[in-house]
Amino acid sequence: MKQALVVYGGWEGHQPKEVAHILAGALRGEGFGVELADTLDALKDGEKLKHLDLIVPQWTMGQITPEQLNPMLDAVREGTGIAGVHGGMGDAFRDQTEYQFMVGGQWVAHPGGIVTYTANIGPVPSEITAGIEDFEVTSEQYYMHVDPAIKVLATTRFGDVVMPVTWTKSYGEGRVFYCSLGHSADVAAMPQVLTMVTRGMVWAAR
Repeated sequence: MKQALVVYGGWEGHQPKEVAHILAGALRGEGFGVELADTLDALKDGEKLKHLDLIVPQWTMGQITPEQLNPMLDAVREGTGIAGVHGGMGDAFRDQTEYQFMVGGQWVAHPGGIVTYTANIGPVPSEITAGIEDFEVTSEQYYMHVDPAIKVLATTRFGDVVMPVTWTKSYGEGRVFYCSLGHSADVAAMPQVLTMVTRGMVWAAR
């Protein structure tokens, strides 16, 4: 049985506990054993992390110590997968550039706050998005700094700017999946979002 660790906390506006339990439930539905932790100290045991198949951070903003961050970075470099959503992975630990490099992007702004926008599937075809059509979502629309090395699986538009929404990349031997959707539990539970994110988590797992 594959094993995953879901670590949640940080800014409460993103409903970290509720979203973490949705993601954990999706993983259990795929046959994973899942541990939930509400402290970043769960990341200190480097040997444990290296034997996991997947880490799912759900921790918006906040501070992380080197003793918490470095074991996670090392584990992913050595093949443990990492996957997450919205600010829980893409706006965490704003002063940690190596973490941002691993993720492949970092939140910059969500103009207009809660808006209705379209998530467009593509351009890169993937089993993660297969069968999902473009869809509308009412949520924060993330404008992000992004790594040009990411493989973009879904996008959104800000005027003439095409902004990645969902992507994959590698970090050392580890697989990385990220989706900027998932501001709150209701968005994370949308069928299109949950299907895409569940597949992404499974894909990222060792």
